[in-house]
Amino acid sequence: MADHQEATVTLPTDPVSVSSARRHVARTLAQWGLPEDTEFADIIRLIISELATNAVQHTFGQSPTFTVDLRLERDEELYLGVTDSHPRWPQRLPAAVRQDNGRGMVIIRALAKERGGRLQVTPTAEGGKTVWIALPWVVPVQG
Repeated sequence: MADHQEATVTLPTDPVSVSSARRHVARTLAQWGLPEDTEFADIIRLIISELATNAVQHTFGQSPTFTVDLRLERDEELYLGVTDSHPRWPQRLPAAVRQDNGRGMVIIRALAKERGGRLQVTPTAEGGKTVWIALPWVVPVQG
């Protein structure tokens, strides 16, 4: 396998794009050797679903598209990024706040940490941001 692999897709900021993002990620990871029926694949799909949903719900029409980036470095670390052009960064809600949504980043951060990964938000040159998740690449041995 190559030292570095990348895949990117840009989608309209529309609720139907969340499932498109999830399918794109699942197909790409399968091509890179991660079976779709593993716990690791399920976690990655959940993370991408949450990040894409955030890009759709929290950009308030100010980001007509969002981009999903996947990067695999030396079969060791997987980077998942979702970029939108809205300037507001994800906000952590106080624990006392009771509402039906707004917990996506808490879930993502917990899943990443549980798998030995990390979350980072970086600004884009255009004034938006990318939410990155880095995870150790764990592919079960096929036998």
